[in-house]
Amino acid sequence: MSGPHINHLVLNVRDIEASHRFYTEMLGFEQCGELTHTMTMRFYRGSEDTHHDLALVQVADPASLPPVPDWSMEPAEVGVNHIAIGYPDRESWLERIRHLKENGVEFKVRGNHGMTHSAYIADPDGYGLEVLYNVPSEAWKDDVDAALNYFEYLPVDGDDVFEDRTDYQRFGTGEPAPVGIPDKLVVRID
Repeated sequence: MSGPHINHLVLNVRDIEASHRFYTEMLGFEQCGELTHTMTMRFYRGSEDTHHDLALVQVADPASLPPVPDWSMEPAEVGVNHIAIGYPDRESWLERIRHLKENGVEFKVRGNHGMTHSAYIADPDGYGLEVLYNVPSEAWKDDVDAALNYFEYLPVDGDDVFEDRTDYQRFGTGEPAPVGIPDKLVVRID
């Protein structure tokens, strides 16, 4: 690391058992520790070279909470919009989104950014999660801003949900942004 970075994330949850199953069975995290003397807090990691990436804390009185919100990318209040969970390569990401779909996890949005290919889902508490892999840096490194402002919407259901092209859009190379792909909406935010 050469500067600040996000080391880990701690989420307050209604039902730590349901959240534990979601983050381990659906997303592939490993529980690596637990704090029990002051509260119920569990720690998770994606690989053994970190002490933890994520922690879940059981809320003391979940019955007093409002209903779980339906997650949307469009902000309705101040708070976390979504959390991005990356997989090391295209193949492991495709395997993970297939696993999510086979286990009934709803895809809220699916698409290709200029720098990632992503599926947006929500956890049991309504936290938005972006499940992604990074496309090669050659696609976006010459114009990060253009890549950030690009999104190609893809199907969230059906056989097409597992299609993933590798002819990555390149930014900053003088190539024009795509004008449209049949049956897909491409959005360029300028």
